[in-house]
Amino acid sequence: MNNLFQDQASGLRLMQKTSRVQVISVTGGKGGVGKTNISLNMASAMAAQGKRVMVLDADLGLANVDVLLGIRVTRNLSHVLRGECSLDEVLVDGPQGIKIIPATSGNQSMTELSPLEHVSLIRAFSEMKTPIDILLVDTAAGISDMVLSFSRAAQEVLVVVCDEPTSITDAYALIKILSRDYGVFRFKIVANMVRSQREGQELFAKLTRVTDRFLDAALELVACVPFDGNLRLAVRRQTLVVNQYPKSPSAMAIKMLANKALSWPAPERAGGHLQFFIENLLQPPVAEPDVWSE
Repeated sequence: MNNLFQDQASGLRLMQKTSRVQVISVTGGKGGVGKTNISLNMASAMAAQGKRVMVLDADLGLANVDVLLGIRVTRNLSHVLRGECSLDEVLVDGPQGIKIIPATSGNQSMTELSPLEHVSLIRAFSEMKTPIDILLVDTAAGISDMVLSFSRAAQEVLVVVCDEPTSITDAYALIKILSRDYGVFRFKIVANMVRSQREGQELFAKLTRVTDRFLDAALELVACVPFDGNLRLAVRRQTLVVNQYPKSPSAMAIKMLANKALSWPAPERAGGHLQFFIENLLQPPVAEPDVWSE
């Protein structure tokens, strides 16, 4: 099986493509903290500024991006893995022209991909023809292997946290595993559903008091998104708050976050159509041998 990985990686390294794709993983450890809303609203705000943005629904067994947007999906990643269509053929259009890679819901097998299925997924990304500037990866909840793989493969890990003990604990657990076992050092924190900027800063302080003491990780508070009835109303209407209620408090905060994200450094090396993402996704943790060595 290692030969499959090596052959695929070698082929990817030979790809002569020059575009650079910014990959941002949006995660949080706990479910219900608003990861998908942050992902989709950020994507729409970035696309409104002329960026070619794609959202990968990386909750492979409990997909909900299409549901939040009221989009009817006929094919998803499971069809790609079965060889029934290409990745380009499952893409659906979202608000502001964003592209969405839908996953499947109620399919446990998608959460436990075999090494061969990983290779199939990688091949699908390497053959994708749709040009993009930014990929937002909306991960599943928890600390599964798939969540960890997507998070360590991205240039930026955006951790969404709410002011609840379980949210803070789960966010800490995610950061701990990524920093200790996978060498991820930088984390950008979004304090979501807070009542004020001060509450968001206090929430960030609660998290950093623990991480500063026990972990070798650098955390940065990049947004405080307020609790906002307009966002809930937008969800019920299957629209995005940045489009439906652009002047609302949550929309303004998310648009500021999107603007900030657009200023984050681009990848250091070219990786057209996710070459760097694909290679990083299959690389083992830093403590393990390098399967790519020849």
